[in-house]
Amino acid sequence: QVQVVESGGGLVQPGGSLRLSCEVSDQLFKFSEMGWYRQIPGWQREMVATITVGLRVIYADSVKGRFRISRDNAKNTLYLEMNSLKPEDTAIYYCKGPRDTWGQGTQVTVSS
Repeated sequence: QVQVVESGGGLVQPGGSLRLSCEVSDQLFKFSEMGWYRQIPGWQREMVATITVGLRVIYADSVKGRFRISRDNAKNTLYLEMNSLKPEDTAIYYCKGPRDTWGQGTQVTVSS
């Protein structure tokens, strides 16, 4: 069974930065499109960024120019670098892994 574990969330002031990580237990990582999503309680989960095996990336309009998704196939790990954070970026961030497996999420709170 594939396991997906996110980390790196926390409390940050507006304008600050965070780096999220997503570790995948399965070698399927190397052959899978990966993505970051976020959800505010009571709202639908939304796509933040995705990256294909061939390193093609797609970003939500709301994060373009501020967030950067990347992957390290040697470590089976997905990253999300978040800069110029805004209060509206506050959410639980989830990693979607191989076979559409979801992690437990990591809370990001942007507040002064």
